[in-house]
Amino acid sequence: MGEIDLVRALGLARIRSAVVVDPGNPARYSRSTAHVLPYFDSRTEPEARVAAVVAYAEGQSEKPVLFYDNDWSLLLVSRHRARLASALRFVVPKPDLVEALVDKERFQELSERLSLPVPRARRVRLSETVEVDLRYPLVAKPLTRDHATWRPVARAKAIRVGDPAALRELGRRLAGSALDVLLQEEVPGPESRIESYHVYADADGAIAGEFTGRKLRTYPQGFGYTSALEITSARDVADLGRELTRRLGLRGVAKLDFKRDDEGRLHLLEVNPRFNLWHHPGALAGVNLPALVYADLTGGARPGVRPARAGVRWCSLAHDLQAARLEGWSVTRWLRWVARCEAKSGLALADPLPLARGLAWRVAHRRD
Repeated sequence: MGEIDLVRALGLARIRSAVVVDPGNPARYSRSTAHVLPYFDSRTEPEARVAAVVAYAEGQSEKPVLFYDNDWSLLLVSRHRARLASALRFVVPKPDLVEALVDKERFQELSERLSLPVPRARRVRLSETVEVDLRYPLVAKPLTRDHATWRPVARAKAIRVGDPAALRELGRRLAGSALDVLLQEEVPGPESRIESYHVYADADGAIAGEFTGRKLRTYPQGFGYTSALEITSARDVADLGRELTRRLGLRGVAKLDFKRDDEGRLHLLEVNPRFNLWHHPGALAGVNLPALVYADLTGGARPGVRPARAGVRWCSLAHDLQAARLEGWSVTRWLRWVARCEAKSGLALADPLPLARGLAWRVAHRRD
């Protein structure tokens, strides 16, 4: 249950996938994709998706390994783990921990209880009169990643609130919406100060693989979605990531996002206990976390792991040109940069169909 970058990471280890993705998704057309399952939305049709996945798995000669790369698929796996485990193999943290990490209010409470280095925050309903004992500027975030309720409010993941007047104005915009948000003290600086720790902790809690990275660009520019990134070798990020992985009792895969402040301190923003697009460049850098999980769950030998090669880059061809242009780049400069970029989402010379057929589907769909 994942996008093309997860399929690619598995393909680099010669592991083929059966995918559960929406119509026109590039992952359907990869040469590493062996089968396409019927699509049901994890958020609105969880029972139908579970039934389709289990039906496919029960028809195989041995239990397949299940991968998932977004919050709603993570919740589906966690909440239906007993039924899924009858036919599939997978890693996922304990149920209570999954729920706490996905919901931003519960994550804030957990972080304060465990003394994790998170910015101060409060849950509020902005359609009501709000006064908060927080230091401005603030960041307003939805409690969960539900695009259906948040996209009418903002295209980005969050909204910056500079002062009490801006907070009141946002409240007026949301009047009658009954939408609760998390108001969090902002860590100053551009999105390129967001760094991350990626880990696979096995069933015994041992770290089987890890690497670090940082965002280069996002789209939209502020609080946007990653459009370009690079693998790094940041020792302080890795050290803090290992400590927090231990403190949280994490098992399975996770991405811990930090933001570095003006003094160089790292502040924890979120923990995503699931697979993600970073695993594609991570695999190219020498640490293939999905392949390690696959080996452990199937009883195979783990692939060799070396320290991740810093400097491996990934970009989204769909959005990074717009992001680079907002930073003042010319199209020519961006094309030269892309030519040297090791991982391009949806495009690879050895696997050209995902981008071409995905675009063709979108063109045909728009005409309809």
